[in-house]
Amino acid sequence: MDRLPPDLQHVSPHSWLSEELKQSYEERIARKGFFELYVSKLAMQKMINHSKMLGREEREAMGFMLGDICRHESHGFVMVRDIVTGDLLSSCDSVRFDHGNLQGLFKELDASGFDYVIVGWYHSHPGFGCFMSKTDMKTQSTLFSERFHSAIVIDPVREEIMAFRLRGKRCAPLDFSVYWHELETPYRGKKIMRRSRVLRRDRR
Repeated sequence: MDRLPPDLQHVSPHSWLSEELKQSYEERIARKGFFELYVSKLAMQKMINHSKMLGREEREAMGFMLGDICRHESHGFVMVRDIVTGDLLSSCDSVRFDHGNLQGLFKELDASGFDYVIVGWYHSHPGFGCFMSKTDMKTQSTLFSERFHSAIVIDPVREEIMAFRLRGKRCAPLDFSVYWHELETPYRGKKIMRRSRVLRRDRR
């Protein structure tokens, strides 16, 4: 898809980024003026809400990121527009989709409302920090190995967030930005009080 990246007036670093990552964000803007990964304000808040909800039960959250693969001139970038999830079997240190109810996940994908591409996945590490475990890296290399694929890891307890992408055989941190449309309220790191289809019944 040929389109301009979001205007710098309509992007912001996530409030949960570490000071080091916030500095990297500013350096990226000064050096490049654009990012390879943009996440809509609503999609980001759905991920945060899902992670917080299951984090209160000391359980991991997980879902798919849906969006567009874009290009402007020589710059390629991804825009995450929404997320979907399904019934999960999760604990404090593991998570997977309930294979017995994948039909529900497929219905969520069908209900997305736009011609989506699965551009990556998100999951949480409640209380353990943001990193890609060996299992996470295997998932990334097996299912999300395209250049446009990324992973977002959220720790709702420590209030930390990071994005990653495969570089060779390793997962490396990836700078990203939260974006919003011109007529939306700008992102300020506040919770969006909205019940969405991400808030579903999950099972241990």
